[in-house]
Amino acid sequence: MATLSTPLPKQEVTRFARFLTVGAVGTLLDFSILTALKLMGFPTLFANSLSFTAGLLNNFTWNRLWTFGDTVKADWRRQLAQFTLVSLVGLALSNLIVLSLEGVLGALLGQPQWGYLPAKVIATGVVVFWNYFANRTWTFKK
Repeated sequence: MATLSTPLPKQEVTRFARFLTVGAVGTLLDFSILTALKLMGFPTLFANSLSFTAGLLNNFTWNRLWTFGDTVKADWRRQLAQFTLVSLVGLALSNLIVLSLEGVLGALLGQPQWGYLPAKVIATGVVVFWNYFANRTWTFKK
């Protein structure tokens, strides 16, 4: 049985590695703000939305300048609007996953107050692929 296998160009592998690097920094920022807000007593939905937004602004800036620098359009406002729309879909996915899994994972851990963290890890793993492919094919397309 034959399989279709097309190797990715080296430039695309490098671009994805940069996207993951930028995303790791944004995720660290996101998780840090989320944890700080939760420790201050803020509700999960508010805390997750605010922390996600901080990560979004970080990621747009560095993805535009570094990851997709060779595909930058002249109008950064249009790209920011597109990036924000893609990210809002990602935020909706993230909130859906975090809110759906927070209680279950907290119960499994025996620490209900910390269930949002593993839920956020799962959400981040799903959303990273949505964000990359949507931004690569729409926001930062050549």
